[in-house]
Amino acid sequence: MFIQTKPGDNANELEFFPAETVYENGPLEVSQEDAASKSPLAHRLYEIDGVAAVTLKSESIVVSKTDARDWSSLRTEIFGAIVAHFQSGESVVSENTGTEAPGEFDAEIIDQIKDLLATRIVPAVTQSGGDVSFHSYKNGKLFLKFQGPAFSMLTGIQNMLRHYIPEITAVLDYREALPKPGLKTPEGIAIRKLLEEKVNPSIAAHGGRITLVDLQKDRAYVRLDGGCQGCGMADVTLKQGVAVEIQNLVPSVTEVLDVTDHADGTNPYYQPA
Repeated sequence: MFIQTKPGDNANELEFFPAETVYENGPLEVSQEDAASKSPLAHRLYEIDGVAAVTLKSESIVVSKTDARDWSSLRTEIFGAIVAHFQSGESVVSENTGTEAPGEFDAEIIDQIKDLLATRIVPAVTQSGGDVSFHSYKNGKLFLKFQGPAFSMLTGIQNMLRHYIPEITAVLDYREALPKPGLKTPEGIAIRKLLEEKVNPSIAAHGGRITLVDLQKDRAYVRLDGGCQGCGMADVTLKQGVAVEIQNLVPSVTEVLDVTDHADGTNPYYQPA
C-alpha cells in the first residue's frame, strides 16, 4: 500500500492518504476513550505511543501527536498500523457507533450551502485575494475553511448564509471542528474564560477578537480575528498585553504564539520575528 502524507494544521498534525476509502461519512473525530468501541483503525493507531488524536475523513486519516514524539520515527509506526488495518479486512468504523450519514434534510442544506458558496460568496471573497470552501455541517453548525483575508469577511458571510438558510445557527472556522485536547484541560478552560470575559470585551470596540486555538504543554496558540487581523499593533497587543495576562493566569505557559492564516494551510503556527 502506497501512503501519501500532507502536513496538517500545526506541527503536531499529519494527514495520511492510504489510496483507499477511509470513511465516506467523515470527518469523524474518534477519541482515545471511544476508539475501542467506535473504530478498529483508530484503536490500532492509539496503541502507538505518542498518538494524541485521530480524525477519519473520506480519503484520509488525520493524526495528531504529542510533543514527546517526533515524526521521523512515529510516521513509520503509523504507516505500519494503517497497512496492517487494511490488510486485516476489518471495518474502519464499527457498525454500532451510532454515526449516520447526513439525513436527506441535512443533505439538502449542504447542497444549498455549496451552491451559495460557489455563486455568491467565493466570487466576492476572491476579489479581496482570499478564498473560502466548505468543510462540514452538523447540528446547525457550518464549518468553513478560510484562506487569506477571507476570515475578516466572516460576519458578512454568516449573515448571507443565515439569511438564505435559517437552519444554520453558526458559521465557524473549520479548525474549531478538529480535536484539540488542550482546550479541555483546566488550563485551557481558564485561558478561554480570560479571553472571553476580560480580553475580548476590551478590544471589541475595534472589531477585534482573540481566540485560544490550542494549548500544547507550555505553549498557547491564539488566533487574532476581525480588527486585530493585519493590525500594525497586533504583535504589541499580543506580546505586551495578552501574553502577559495568560502567563500570569497560567504560569506553566512559557510561550503564547500567534496563528497565521497561510493560504496553503501547511504551517499555520508561527512565532513572529
